[in-house]
Amino acid sequence: MKPISRSWRWLLAGVVFAIAIAIPLLAPTGADSQKLRPAGAAGGFYPADAQALTAMMNGFLSQVSLPAMDGQIVAAVAPHAGYQYSGPVAAYAYAALKGHRYARVVILAPSHYEAFGFTSVYDGGGYMTPLGTVPVDTSFARDLVNMSSSMRLSERGQGATAAGTEHAIEVQLPWLQHVLGSFTLVPIVMGDQSYESSRALGLALARMIQLEEQKDATAQEPAGGTLILASSDLSHYHSYADAVRMDHKTLNSLEARDHYTMTRNFASGVWEACGGGPIVAAMIAAEQLGANQARVLRYANSGDVTGERTRVVGYSASVFVKAPAEKAAEAPFSLSDAQKKQLLALAHQSVVSAVRSRSPLRAAATGDPALDQERGAFVTLKSGGELRGCIGYSMAVKPLYETVAEAAAYAAVHDPRFSPVTEKELQQLEYEISVLSPLTRVTSIQQIELGRHGLLMKSGQREGLLLPQVPVEQQWDRTTFLQQTCFKASMTKNCWKSEDTDIFRFTALVFNDHQPAAELSRVEEMRAAPVLPRECKLQR
Repeated sequence: MKPISRSWRWLLAGVVFAIAIAIPLLAPTGADSQKLRPAGAAGGFYPADAQALTAMMNGFLSQVSLPAMDGQIVAAVAPHAGYQYSGPVAAYAYAALKGHRYARVVILAPSHYEAFGFTSVYDGGGYMTPLGTVPVDTSFARDLVNMSSSMRLSERGQGATAAGTEHAIEVQLPWLQHVLGSFTLVPIVMGDQSYESSRALGLALARMIQLEEQKDATAQEPAGGTLILASSDLSHYHSYADAVRMDHKTLNSLEARDHYTMTRNFASGVWEACGGGPIVAAMIAAEQLGANQARVLRYANSGDVTGERTRVVGYSASVFVKAPAEKAAEAPFSLSDAQKKQLLALAHQSVVSAVRSRSPLRAAATGDPALDQERGAFVTLKSGGELRGCIGYSMAVKPLYETVAEAAAYAAVHDPRFSPVTEKELQQLEYEISVLSPLTRVTSIQQIELGRHGLLMKSGQREGLLLPQVPVEQQWDRTTFLQQTCFKASMTKNCWKSEDTDIFRFTALVFNDHQPAAELSRVEEMRAAPVLPRECKLQR
């Protein structure tokens, strides 16, 4: 055989090297389609015998009575405690899904036993239960993790540890197998439940599902839709009354689709849900996919089952629906003239208290459900038509009466742009209160109505808010309003165009002490006002 020349040797070596590099790139990265996750919770959280398990689920489902619902269920929330405790509630979520067809289910869950700082997308080929093995959609999983550096193909948070076996995904599977039949699974565990991580996961999920929908639209045999399921319990180990009170605040925010208030209150510990990050991520993905209605189907806690009410765990079943627009319309928040006058009087009393004693008025609960409900609100003080202070809460963290009393006091003596109000000025002050609706994420700037909507802009740790009155008073167009809100958040004027920026809109019920009955929420209802930006400060 004729020897190979040196130049040909180099060429052949280059080809071999290129093939060696290309093969790993073409192969599935990190996924093992042969690896199956065993049923670690069977016999503990639910029966290990398939017949007994099916009978238990049928028993719970037979007790469900669902309200009428129109539209497509895009996402759901179900609890993950032992079936004997949470089964009567979980059954409501699964009864709502019965009869629907989903080719794929993405389950978002927390990690109970293992700490890690990323989102773990299972790298194996299936999850086993007494009803059979559910195959993992490894292609979807691989493409999803490529969309964000916060996600990895991994088995972290998915299986057995020295502390215990993770159950949050597994306990949902027999229910899904029972009501849906066959489907593929994308199991996701969030080691980091921060807003940034939830946002990244929610947006990536929505993009992936939209890509799959585009494939289905052109396929001769469509694969079917994708369901997002957040696995979470609510508050843990409070008294029955305290749990009900806290959990209903969380569920009110869920029904308002205000995931930003929810995540802030989870982070501060004001509200609780072990799967708070998964719920927020599911909400973000659902709104991107067109869900315009959230329904809480059932709430209960462990005390309702055991009768032990000193330390309970809360459970809810909820769905996010893409409903016809007329079905999704919500009644606007309103207050009577008497309620407005009561809040204005409270603001006045709190300012007097703050000026004279440097502390806000310690107001007692009013007994009025509208005033005792958690609401964001701002109090604006003026003197001679000039801004004298404006501070408030953008989110529902306190009862409305308490929010108004505290915001009024801070506007009078703690607004950093002004010297504290003096006692001589008390008789000259004019009061205006803006009661805010829950925050809704803007998915298109065409959703912003000047004079109706205020804006909250957020990117990373930077955040700024302008009330609905501002663009009308300043005669701004929509672009200028967006730019000015960017400036308020200490960002560049075109920050609103960035994918890293979240824009939230809200409405406000606005009334003042010389027009207490005025409901200034639309352009045509706005009074003539001095050309002064409503530079309100956010109270933390």
